Parts: sequence; C-alpha cells; structure tokens
Amino acid sequence: MKKAKIYNPSKTAMQSGTAKTKYWILEFNKENFETDYLMGWNASRDTQKQVKLKFESKEEAINYANKHNIPFDLLESKKRKIIIKSYADNFLKN
Repeated sequence: MKKAKIYNPSKTAMQSGTAKTKYWILEFNKENFETDYLMGWNASRDTQKQVKLKFESKEEAINYANKHNIPFDLLESKKRKIIIKSYADNFLKN
C-alpha cells in the first residue's frame, strides 16, 4: 500500500487570508511519473495520486488513516509569529 501524508496547508505567499489553512489534508505521495511519448507531458496510471481528502481536525485524519490501514507521515506546520505594529512604525529609526 502506498504511503500518505497528513498535513495542514500553509498560507499562500500571495494573499494574507488564512481560509484554506483551517483543515487537514490526507494525500498520497506523488512519485514515478511517466512521460507521454507523443506530447511529452507527465502521465500516470495511478489514480491515488489524485486523491486529496480534507478533514476538520488532525485527529480525524489520523483516525481515518488508521481505520483504513494507510501508512502515513504526519507533517506539523510551524505557527506564524505575528508582529502587530502600525504603519508609522515603518519609518521609525531604530
């Protein structure tokens, strides 16, 4: 059986919103792509690479993987350190 990873997606660098970081994802590892000989695109016959399951909590994702005998790696995300300052603080001389 293929190994999966359970992780909490991080915030994208392009936006300040954190809407997509509130859930946990179980997805199978992607490896061994084949190259289509005609077009040169990456291809695969393994459909598990397309599976991405969302869970409300880390415990739900772990319980699902254990219930279905899916080996997994748990990737913990680092907490952001938020520094609250005003716009005028950008112009202060330290």
